Amino acid sequence: MNEGQLDSSVGKLVAGVDEVGRGPLVGNVVAAAVILDPDQPISGLADSKKLSEKRRESLYHEIISKAKSWCIASASPAEIDQLNILHASMLAMKRAVEGLSITPEFAYIDGNRCPDLVCPSEAVIKGDSKIAEISAASIIAKVARDREMKELDLLYPEYGFAKHKGYPTALHFTALKLHGPLAEHRRSFKPVKQLLEK
Repeated sequence: MNEGQLDSSVGKLVAGVDEVGRGPLVGNVVAAAVILDPDQPISGLADSKKLSEKRRESLYHEIISKAKSWCIASASPAEIDQLNILHASMLAMKRAVEGLSITPEFAYIDGNRCPDLVCPSEAVIKGDSKIAEISAASIIAKVARDREMKELDLLYPEYGFAKHKGYPTALHFTALKLHGPLAEHRRSFKPVKQLLEK
């Protein structure tokens, strides 16, 4: 899994960083940072999108019990509307790294750009399927965000958040038109913005 790692991180305390929830119309964008413990390997780490919900949940528990350090952070719908989704994602990732109990010496970021961090970093496209630390971060961020959507579903069952997790599906659009946007909706996102303008 770690063969994709580059020379810049060899022998260093490495964090993997990923975010989940850029596309949904509702809720936080959630990021995670993870420093794995080489003495406690975790098998089956992969891009969270390629794992079943059950598998993600079991890996989530293994990651948080075995990792040297981990942190989940987020940026709110208000911050997304104020900054835009890209900058809010960067902010969430920065908060996740800053929230680690150990300061990493190097960070791998999933994607094509890095937030402003306390340590050197490198962006890795499709990093969640190449670097174990990023895979671990993608799994715990995804589980954390899905849990937030399930909690929102309990508050507003008519929107179906447990099913679509806030993504712009036909079910979500129908609920939005029927019931209108919630405080948790991202007002700068086009479908929500258009409804508010009506």
